[in-house]
Amino acid sequence: MESKHMSAFALYQNLKPDQPPPAKKPPMQAEVKKKKKKDNAAFKLKVKVQAKAERKKMRKKLHKPSQKEENQKEVPHVTVECVSAEPLETLLADLAKVNNSRERASKLFQWLITPIPDKMFFREIWEKKPIFVQRKNPDYYKGLFSTAELDRIFREEDVQYGVNLDVTSYTNGKRETHNPPGRVLPYTAWDFYESGCSLRMLNPQAFSSTVWNVLSILQEQFGSMAGANIYLTPPGTQGFAPHYDDIEAFVVQLEGKKHWRVYSPRSDDEVLPVLSSPNFDQGDIGKPILDVVVEAGDLIYFPRGFIHQGNCLPDAHSLHITISSYQKNSWGDLLQKLVPAALEVAMEEDVEFRRGLPLDYLTYMGVQNSDKEDPRRAKFFSRIDNLMKRLTNYAPLDAAVDQKAKDFIHDCLPPTLTPDELVTSVKGAPTRWEGGQVKDVGVHITTQTQIRILRAQCARLCNDGDAVHLYYTTDNSRVYHKEQLKSFEIKPEYTDTVEFLIHSYPGFVTVGSLPCESAQDRIALAELLFEKGIIHTAEPL
Repeated sequence: MESKHMSAFALYQNLKPDQPPPAKKPPMQAEVKKKKKKDNAAFKLKVKVQAKAERKKMRKKLHKPSQKEENQKEVPHVTVECVSAEPLETLLADLAKVNNSRERASKLFQWLITPIPDKMFFREIWEKKPIFVQRKNPDYYKGLFSTAELDRIFREEDVQYGVNLDVTSYTNGKRETHNPPGRVLPYTAWDFYESGCSLRMLNPQAFSSTVWNVLSILQEQFGSMAGANIYLTPPGTQGFAPHYDDIEAFVVQLEGKKHWRVYSPRSDDEVLPVLSSPNFDQGDIGKPILDVVVEAGDLIYFPRGFIHQGNCLPDAHSLHITISSYQKNSWGDLLQKLVPAALEVAMEEDVEFRRGLPLDYLTYMGVQNSDKEDPRRAKFFSRIDNLMKRLTNYAPLDAAVDQKAKDFIHDCLPPTLTPDELVTSVKGAPTRWEGGQVKDVGVHITTQTQIRILRAQCARLCNDGDAVHLYYTTDNSRVYHKEQLKSFEIKPEYTDTVEFLIHSYPGFVTVGSLPCESAQDRIALAELLFEKGIIHTAEPL
């Protein structure tokens, strides 16, 4: 009897109980879904509920409109009659000639959101409300990524299910992941797609040099990691349940079209959330504030906390890339680093923080005593309030900002080099094996050599207690956190020199002008920075 072909999707469904769970995605990916930790401690739960109740009472007293009411206002919908644009390859080549990486990032971001002026975007839209840009030009984003490129990656690269690719479906209100173990091969991946599953590539920058280039430029615009996911959805299907994310999202439609619905945060507690949400049922989310069909060349932006879902229409597939940023980049995230450090300093330097608690404070403080009318509670709160105010005097703000900067340096993609940068950096050095011997070995830097930092934000000088280290991005991997954070110690006498180089960007300076004690020191430091790829020269060595 002739055997009947079983699709990859059907095979997965049959074998699913015996399969190991999908591999966990790397932490901090732009689209990683984080599950909130469940707290089984009843007292902690009660504290949280009571704290929320107090905050809600305060909000009612202030009589201010809620963030949700603000977001219910009309969503900007910008329609432009066929926006023309030069091919992305040409744009990136032109940007490579821009001398300043910050200016390069600003120009690329403006291309991303055209025709909205970037200053207006950050003033009126960023973190506040969604926007839909309809361009009527299917080729606007052409060259960024394609389904053909996805197929090439499946054939040529080591793509792993659960690490680099997710297979998903959303039917009858149920969201499922169908990742088999192992490497992604075209035979299986396209069989899943033909069975109605969506394919999500989690880190396309690891496989696409164009996506890598775009994200490495944009990260200097945000001062925060720029990530991306690719979504390929078959006609007439939906791959994901309604949910919100903890990132600022720019949905860039590359091929086909997709029906998108975006919903306001359900409450003030979900405005600019710290974590992504679980999947929602349709009955949980109300009516959409944005309900549009997004076609190739169009863009949707929505802030973190805005619930969204997209489904394909029956007559076309959809390919889009979501470019994201600003994960864990809030004032609160900075304070999480600042407050513990401030307390440590305060307890060392201020006796008020070292005085003992009242002998009887357990009898009138705590959740079990929170409903008591006791004057001692008011006095206790007043003391805490005074200590919190004093705490700001001991806050090492610059050091806390440097801790955030180190996170950013570690998160960053390595810079993509322009042709001019390649031939003037260590990666383009002419050292080689030729004719049975090594040629052009060693760099030849003199006091007349002109140098500069490779990128405005590729290096950061930080004081780590007893030593000063220079942290840098040039040895990072295109795979998120595949490499450890890179740094090396800077001698105290060189710190002014490194600061001088960083602050001189984008200008070139001669090695002889570096504020070191001797010409030998100047050359030695320049050679070290050159070997690490942190600086490049004005002319090839």
